[in-house]
Amino acid sequence: MGIIIDKINLRHVRMPLKSFFETSFGRTYARDIVLVEVISDGLSGWGEVTAGENPFYNEEWTGSIWPLICNYIAPRILNFELDGPEAVGPRTAHIRGHMMTRGGVEAAVWDLEARRNNVPLWKQIGGGAHKEIACGVSIGIQDTVDGLLKKIESELADGYQRIKMKIKPGRDVEDIRAVRKEFPLVKLMADANSAYTLADTDHLRRLDEFYLMMIEQPLAHDEIIDHALLQAKLDTPICLDECIRSAHHAEQAIRLNAGRIINIKLGRVGGFAEAKRVHDVAQKAGIPVWCGGMLESGIGRAHNVALASLPNFVLPGDVSASKRYWARDIIQPEVETTPNGTIALRDGVGFGYDIDMDFLDSITVRRESLS
Repeated sequence: MGIIIDKINLRHVRMPLKSFFETSFGRTYARDIVLVEVISDGLSGWGEVTAGENPFYNEEWTGSIWPLICNYIAPRILNFELDGPEAVGPRTAHIRGHMMTRGGVEAAVWDLEARRNNVPLWKQIGGGAHKEIACGVSIGIQDTVDGLLKKIESELADGYQRIKMKIKPGRDVEDIRAVRKEFPLVKLMADANSAYTLADTDHLRRLDEFYLMMIEQPLAHDEIIDHALLQAKLDTPICLDECIRSAHHAEQAIRLNAGRIINIKLGRVGGFAEAKRVHDVAQKAGIPVWCGGMLESGIGRAHNVALASLPNFVLPGDVSASKRYWARDIIQPEVETTPNGTIALRDGVGFGYDIDMDFLDSITVRRESLS
């Protein structure tokens, strides 16, 4: 029997971060997040739109989500019989871009389907190859190198298996040199968030001496060919992020040898169905993948845990404990890591956690019901 969505509830919540998070785009002090609840026959599924507050990572931002869902997505999925969650993508495929908004709605339908079938979300998507998810952390650019070293020391003490540090011109080689001197054996990667160009090739080659796991998306957000030219001149593996928005992009990048690793972000590729296709393309080509994060609340974090249980997620992802970012999360219990730096899969139905509705109501700044 297909799924008929009776209602879509939207919530805009505001969650202050415990400390600022800086990338090459700027600093973030709080997250404005849009949550999506889809309802069918009285049963709810939840998703999170992972777009940021500004259109810097991609074309989406918090303010663009609401009208897109109300005017374009909801009319195409409400009161239609969907064969399954996989049908959401084709019904919204004519919308150019805006993968995170479409993916947040699609993820909610996957959660709904898991609850209809009384199974965990990870099982519904075909995951479960990893019963514990290896966790890394993403560390924003700090005010000082000493502050960066102290931050890394704290994260390693919590058991995290990999450190990702954000870099930008002027805060790259010497910062990494200091980290390597202090932590010579840590699994270390650098994330550039498209802050460089091919003119910086010789500068980026200086990173080869630090035996990094990878440098993530050093060039433009929509660039594959130039990454292939750069990878040919680097010993350090390039990990592709922003420029991989579909399985087709992954195929193109692999064919051109544009990178040796792919970061799969659930929102960036438009939801679970396309994320699984990217995963399969990479797995067939022998390219390892890992799960990237977008400073999600507990709902999006739980979805990432389910995604990272697929078999080719063999590198530690940005899937960390709730307490790293939030004084209080919107789920109960909060996402926690083991002393070994992993997150165990939960057997609860759907995404596996309860929602703290009282707290959620207290941080909701806008809501709307569509039916």
